[in-house]
Amino acid sequence: MDIRLGISESPKELVLEAPEGETQENIEKLVEEAMSKDGSILWLTDKKGKRVGVPSAKIAYVELGPPKEERRVGFGAL
Repeated sequence: MDIRLGISESPKELVLEAPEGETQENIEKLVEEAMSKDGSILWLTDKKGKRVGVPSAKIAYVELGPPKEERRVGFGAL
């Protein structure tokens, strides 16, 4: 599952690929907890184990893609 974070005052977005088994609900919960507290940092881990921290005040938006097994590409993916 892809996670895209828009950072305020930055033209680029942060893109991570979530580890296997991570759910959208869990990511949503982490984001909501971080954004509900002033001065907190949202910590996320990608599938390679890299940890990224973003101050919650700088998060402009969060986009969660579908899990990898749900993606369908090509003509035979019906």
